[in-house]
Amino acid sequence: MTRPARATAAALTALALAGGLTACGDTAGASDAETLTVYSAQHESLVRTMVEGFTDETGIELEFRDGNDAELANQIVQEGEASPADVFLTENSPSIDVLDREGLLAPLDQATLDQVGEQFRPSSGTWTGFAARSTVLVYNPAQLPEAELPASILDLADPAWEGRIGIAAGGADFQAIVAAVLALEGEDATRAWLEGLQRNANVYQSNTAVMVAADEGEIDAGVMYHYYWYRDQAEEGLKGDDAALHLFGNGDPGAFLSVSGAGVLASSDQQDAAQQLVAWLTARDAQQRLAGSSALEYAVGTGVASAEVLPPLDTLGAPAVDPGSLDQDRVTELMQEVGLL
Repeated sequence: MTRPARATAAALTALALAGGLTACGDTAGASDAETLTVYSAQHESLVRTMVEGFTDETGIELEFRDGNDAELANQIVQEGEASPADVFLTENSPSIDVLDREGLLAPLDQATLDQVGEQFRPSSGTWTGFAARSTVLVYNPAQLPEAELPASILDLADPAWEGRIGIAAGGADFQAIVAAVLALEGEDATRAWLEGLQRNANVYQSNTAVMVAADEGEIDAGVMYHYYWYRDQAEEGLKGDDAALHLFGNGDPGAFLSVSGAGVLASSDQQDAAQQLVAWLTARDAQQRLAGSSALEYAVGTGVASAEVLPPLDTLGAPAVDPGSLDQDRVTELMQEVGLL
């Protein structure tokens, strides 16, 4: 079994954005001099697509500092009230939950919360989802017939799967999935599952590497998010032409729907402008740009359909998980205890 590599810190970049023609909400109070500092862990191209037109419409400039989820969350915690961040955007929700538990987020405007379904935001009301991705099993049909697919993601801990599966244990994506298992199944069951994976799984550095390994028959199957396969198919299956997807459904932890979070820092001295940005990301126009983009993640805006190539959200059979209940710190501890980190 290969050992997981520690995630390397992404270089921080800063740029001001101006965009197109989309309108959103009440722009009263915006000043020509306002600039929001956005710490963003979501894919750069997707975020830039979604905020297109924001500066033209509001007069509020955006300066981005890009990195990975844990890196930026830890940086904000260390900076505390002195953080220059006004808005935090995550790829997966556990890192924004870290800030929520530290009391570092401001309550979002109810009108913003109402723009997405309740299942895509925490009960605390301090942040909201603005995109989503579904957990899937990528597999090689030539090696794993459909009739032999596991009924649950928890089955992958069975000794019968030793050496046959792949995971990207060091990534925020897989750790968010573990957090969902923890929230749904409890600590004892999660530890037992992780112990089984430690024995059974080949560990890769990325979801794409997991998909390629399944495609090439290096493993029978692997755990990842849906959009890696759908993006690859849109590019004529250059990396995964022999791979297929299995959707667990039935409320299984393997059907977990992870949301990307957006929140306003309580320490920001530009609360109105920061609230406007989060409202923009969850509004219909930005959500439709997400749905029409090459990102192939799910739109979560109320009444906004995702890309036609994706199975509709209401057919996924995702388990009910409060996005604010995912405990990243405990996940890290458990994965370290069993030797997956």
